[in-house]
Amino acid sequence: MKTNHGVKWAVLSAIVYSIIVGFSFLFMKSALEFADPFVALAYRFIISFIVMSVPVGLGLIKLQFRGKSFRGLLWLALLYPTLFFALQAFGLKYATSAEGGILYAFTPILTVMFAAYFLKERTNRLQKLSIAISVFGVLLMVLVKGVGLDPSHLVGILLLFLSVLSFAGYGVLARKLTQQFRPAELTYFMMGVGSIVFGLIALVQHGMNGTMSALVTPLTYGSFWTSILYLSVLSSLLSFLLITFTLSKMEASKVSVFSNLSTVVSMIAGAVLLGESVTLYDWIGSALIIAGVIGMNIRGNRAASAPASASASKQQKSAAPQQIKG
Repeated sequence: MKTNHGVKWAVLSAIVYSIIVGFSFLFMKSALEFADPFVALAYRFIISFIVMSVPVGLGLIKLQFRGKSFRGLLWLALLYPTLFFALQAFGLKYATSAEGGILYAFTPILTVMFAAYFLKERTNRLQKLSIAISVFGVLLMVLVKGVGLDPSHLVGILLLFLSVLSFAGYGVLARKLTQQFRPAELTYFMMGVGSIVFGLIALVQHGMNGTMSALVTPLTYGSFWTSILYLSVLSSLLSFLLITFTLSKMEASKVSVFSNLSTVVSMIAGAVLLGESVTLYDWIGSALIIAGVIGMNIRGNRAASAPASASASKQQKSAAPQQIKG
């Protein structure tokens, strides 16, 4: 019963995560009207780190890194947010956002492949079919708009594909690290690394170009503050907590399919807030994505719960002498 209850909370967490990320595209688009990508990313992670440091400093969130290996954490932070956002930023300079949407549709497939190899996670035929349906739903929404992968954008496409690989790798590695670190610990570390990396990149970039004023100018606009607070507090901090919590309860292969729900949320947000047109193919694609997510998670929980419980029991026994408080 506890396992089923935990899975239900994990599914709810994944849905909320998808909604937050779905709206983040609109806010990122707004933030980039006032700042270049690395300045926006720097503020995004610096504010996230500061906001989370308040409850950590007050003792409301307890972190325990002592006695734990940082090697896995460093690899995790390298994959996401560092490589993911850096490759995405440069990739979108040479390719279109639609091409990015096509490539990101394949994240669940890559995650399943990585999870099968590194975590020995298995998927049944229904789950494989569900992934294919979800991916096809995304491709239908993007391709029907008359766009495709332009060979002339090869450099951008390659960089975007590498960013997809880094995100898939992050999902698998985070799943593994949740056995050693709590979601808050993983999130705090990644926020710290992101603020340092993107803060330094922004400083070096504008220092070399003699445009240091570009670091301060965005802060004079109220719209930038609105966008960056959403991106930092909700899209970075809260979504990181949600996705790491979900990965601690569910297989990486199942969690990855939820990323496609963000496409549906982005479509609805664009239609409601920006007045963008929504076609019949968009609704069909959305239905396929949702069907894929349901099919991936509605079955297999019972089968997965037994090994998960056994694994958790085994882990509890091995970790009993060094149990962590908080």
